[in-house]
Amino acid sequence: MKAEIIIIGDEIVIGQVSDTNSAWISRQLTLSGIETNRIVSIRDHAGDIHAALADAGKRCDLVLMTGGLGPTKDDITKKCLCDFFGTTLVFHQATFDFISERFKNRGIPLNRLNRDQALVPRSCTVIPNKNGTAPGMWFEKDSVIYISMPGVPHEMETMMTGEILPRLIATGRTGAIFHKTVLTQGIPESVLAEKIETWENALPSHIRLAYLPSPMAVRLRLSASGSDLEALKAEIDRQIALLLPLVGDAVYGYDDETLALAIGRVLAQRKATLSVAESCTGGNIAHLITLTPGCSAWFSGSVTAYSNQLKTALLRVNPETLRNHGAVSRETALEMARGAATLMKTTYALATTGIAGPQGGSAEKPVGTIWIAATGPAKFFCEKFVFGNDREKNITRASQSALQLLRKLIVQE
Repeated sequence: MKAEIIIIGDEIVIGQVSDTNSAWISRQLTLSGIETNRIVSIRDHAGDIHAALADAGKRCDLVLMTGGLGPTKDDITKKCLCDFFGTTLVFHQATFDFISERFKNRGIPLNRLNRDQALVPRSCTVIPNKNGTAPGMWFEKDSVIYISMPGVPHEMETMMTGEILPRLIATGRTGAIFHKTVLTQGIPESVLAEKIETWENALPSHIRLAYLPSPMAVRLRLSASGSDLEALKAEIDRQIALLLPLVGDAVYGYDDETLALAIGRVLAQRKATLSVAESCTGGNIAHLITLTPGCSAWFSGSVTAYSNQLKTALLRVNPETLRNHGAVSRETALEMARGAATLMKTTYALATTGIAGPQGGSAEKPVGTIWIAATGPAKFFCEKFVFGNDREKNITRASQSALQLLRKLIVQE
């Protein structure tokens, strides 16, 4: 079964309200074996709604729409549905009884607009709304299922999980869909694509690969569709086993794992600890680490030493090092990391020092120059990175690169 999602509302189209419904609906459909082919946002305009319904019905088996079911004049979805399906509005007593009871319990008198919410298209199957007054509606036309739901997220979500998804599964028309995402860091998208080209070309036709790059990482999402979920999972695992030798240490986890979580898992197993000394990243590495549940078992703490004075006072960076090599240097980064490990008595340490920008660069050390040091019991890494002119992106990339450098050190020790 293939689906299309239509989000109705002027407030969505003009950017006044963010559409969160479509992403949530799409995730739930995937878990139920239904593939989302398209998401469309349209105005509260009769012509647009009619055209969107007609177009969607040509492409898919299921059309899900939200919005425009309220009691005010701008809520025109029900009337548009009547026009599209060639029917009229009728009074639905069960819905009215629910609305009446809801208003009675809240001490609010009913008016004509509230009563009108119990009007529904004659040809629909009414879907109860346990959290609101606008019922959902289920239509079928030319083997396509059309479902209209309220736009209020908590009303729509309860309706989907409690009523709509069980009914869709009961039709016997859903299949199986499985996604697994391989997380890589430290390898550019183009280089990664070249390395895995032969593997990618050999993927079975029912498995699709998507590259999802970001400043933090490049994610490789494998999507498989078929009829047997367990068989799809096994095939994805087999393909990932073939992928791993091609990309080496660049893979740090899967799906929603973070690099900090992957590192923490290993540190906890080894009963090892970590400290961080940050200059140009301004505490962002510590922030990423402390987002990880259970990090207190292996993360001792951090020092944000932005000034040279704090570098020498807290981290014991030698003033001669700063005079001879500057704050943005291999030597300073190493002394910062070693100073953090000594100060906090940790097994491993990370340090960053650089020019985040957009000012402060030179011909020798342009904006985006970052030195990162990772130290451990037996060895250390210290690498220079040159990113771009965007301060926020430089901080993000430096933080993620630091965690990746630490991971590489831990793996090799």
